[in-house]
Amino acid sequence: MDMIGRTVLITGASRGIGAEAARVFAANGANVALFARSRESLHTLAAELGISALAIAGDVSKYGDVQAAVQACVDTFGGLDVLIGNAGAIEPISRMATADPDGWGQAIDVNLKGIFYGMRAALPVMQKAGGGTILTVSSGAAHGPVEGWSHYCSSKAGAAMLTDCLHREEGESGIRAMGLSPGTVATQMQREIKASGINPISEMAWEDHIPADWPARALLWMCSPDADEFIGSEISLRDETIRNRVGLI
Repeated sequence: MDMIGRTVLITGASRGIGAEAARVFAANGANVALFARSRESLHTLAAELGISALAIAGDVSKYGDVQAAVQACVDTFGGLDVLIGNAGAIEPISRMATADPDGWGQAIDVNLKGIFYGMRAALPVMQKAGGGTILTVSSGAAHGPVEGWSHYCSSKAGAAMLTDCLHREEGESGIRAMGLSPGTVATQMQREIKASGINPISEMAWEDHIPADWPARALLWMCSPDADEFIGSEISLRDETIRNRVGLI
């Protein structure tokens, strides 16, 4: 898909799905704003991608940081066309009886509040421009309980509902809201899950996880008219039909 002249803001862009999405979108001509806490990793990735990339260090759980990132897109590239809410935390993995309340709450701040903050900051810019695309990286955990993941399941379920609410409120005004459930992906998060040893997902073999460029390519496809029939819904890369539509093998 040709993304020349369009600007994409990706949260959690320093590694994993976020970093691969940055590479995929930049390769297709987009201006890419990289947002994460890891300043050094962001600048390394931005240097790799070239002049079309902007590194913005900040914390997705702080609205002021997210708002500043959106404004940086406007100031640097003239607007914001696509927001990818990708930042997510799986730690601290723990059963509820022994969960650390502060760590549990921080996961909610990142996985749920961070999604809302991105939507809230991007909407005025997109509304003024007459539309835009807001994509949320979801999870199968949004739709079913997983042992040791009460924080992750709850926050992802909330993020999925935010996407539904966004479509209900703004779908008729040109905002394309969709969720992507990628399945299990070969990223650092899966290493953290493996180390926990709590549930069956932690016992999966590494080769059973899909590569991070698959969801990245799916996110690019979701910005195209070919994905318009899925606006307001969540798609899953476990679905072979979707994989074929995206061109994944």
